[in-house]
Amino acid sequence: MTGLLLRDVELDGRIRADVRVVGNRITEVGAALVRRPGEQEHACRGGALLPGLCDHHVHLHALAATGRSVNCGPPEVTDRDGLAEALAAATPDEHGWIRGVGYIETVAGDLDAAALDRMHPHRPVRVQHRSGALWMLNTAAVAAAGIGSGDHPGVERDLSGTPTGRLWRADNWLRARLPPAEPPDLAPVGAALAQHGITTVTDATPDLSADTIAAIATAMRSGALPQRVHLLGAPLGGFPDDSQVRSRGEKVMNRGDRAHNPARSDGGSRLTVGPYKIVLADSGLPSPDELAGRIRAVHATGRAIAAHCVSREALVILLAALDEAGVLPGDRIEHAALVPAELIPVLAHHRIRVVSQPGFIAHRGDDYLRDLPPHDRADVYRCAGLTRAGIPLALSSDAPYGPLDPWAIIAAAVQRRTPAGRVVGPGERLTAAHALDAYLAPPDDPGGPARRIGPGAVADLVVLHVSLEQALAYPAPGLVRFTIINGKIAEW
Repeated sequence: MTGLLLRDVELDGRIRADVRVVGNRITEVGAALVRRPGEQEHACRGGALLPGLCDHHVHLHALAATGRSVNCGPPEVTDRDGLAEALAAATPDEHGWIRGVGYIETVAGDLDAAALDRMHPHRPVRVQHRSGALWMLNTAAVAAAGIGSGDHPGVERDLSGTPTGRLWRADNWLRARLPPAEPPDLAPVGAALAQHGITTVTDATPDLSADTIAAIATAMRSGALPQRVHLLGAPLGGFPDDSQVRSRGEKVMNRGDRAHNPARSDGGSRLTVGPYKIVLADSGLPSPDELAGRIRAVHATGRAIAAHCVSREALVILLAALDEAGVLPGDRIEHAALVPAELIPVLAHHRIRVVSQPGFIAHRGDDYLRDLPPHDRADVYRCAGLTRAGIPLALSSDAPYGPLDPWAIIAAAVQRRTPAGRVVGPGERLTAAHALDAYLAPPDDPGGPARRIGPGAVADLVVLHVSLEQALAYPAPGLVRFTIINGKIAEW
């Protein structure tokens, strides 16, 4: 069996050695290893060898779809005229639709059908808010999608009952009313992830369909998406059509296999089911009793929950519901964008982990400082305050809604600087080493111990151009020399 021989890598920031990979395992670590026949030899020149990074919260198909969308927000688009120009220059899809992403109200206020008609009335247009929670359609799109006859609770209507063109948390419902389209190509996503040293992702998209899961499995089998994938949006009954996914060559697990902690650490399964995603949408928050019932139903299947929670109100409701329903090992909070200091001990008491995105501070921190009242600003995307309380913390991107590059996110966790250079919550800064470790935990244990290099470990690895000390001192794009996934060097 041929393998890889990595010459002169730095391990744990302190020793330099050679590392041998056979199949999908590290088999040997030592000085001046003798090359074997057929072995691929790679000179690493003292660059750090790390376990592959795990992005603990990403949206694969949404990330892929950005490649065929027009950007409708900063920094490319900053005002109404710029938005009109961007829509006019956009290339429609094969059905004549224009898809926009990244919109924020600072560009042109609250968009609805009438506002979009004034900018682009001729073709169906749908624009997604940068939060991912809202779609805004012009009149042509409302008509083409039959929104007027729809009964989804997220369809916003005026006093006469006419749709305004604004749809809240209605992605799957809207998708079913659009012209049929093939899933977006995941190959560019796989390449971009590998370029950043990411070998595993947790797809946090809720309510995944059988077709979407099958498309991910197909991309994994073909090598277009070489990363391991952990799904939060798989239905409670397991994969919606297990045979459909299996027919595409993926080994998957049913809900009874390791239940709340299903991902294997031995590399035996590349597509796994994680906690069940529950979205606490601020446009329609449940009561604590209602949410507790949902949590109990999820826990009864053996799965933990992953609660999307971005506001103070949502967090209070979630914690009250957990008081009633109880906590299962593996329960996690996605985002925890606002955590008041008085609720940190409650989080610690519940032993619930947090998957956070401090990259948003570097991406849109000036908006937070402008829009949030002063007493909330210290609560934004807390990091160090959570870890000091013993709360397991993992870092992630939320791409495409946040920046994908983990090295930029590590820098944001360390510096907590906005685009204008102001600091948000200086007491929440992490050390660079801690921030990196928050990317090195396995997908089934976000915030847990970082994976380490050694014989027997799965060969999901990243080789840097520089030493670990240099990478931590200056985390920045372009640090990755190459990435190894399942024992093979990934292409990008």
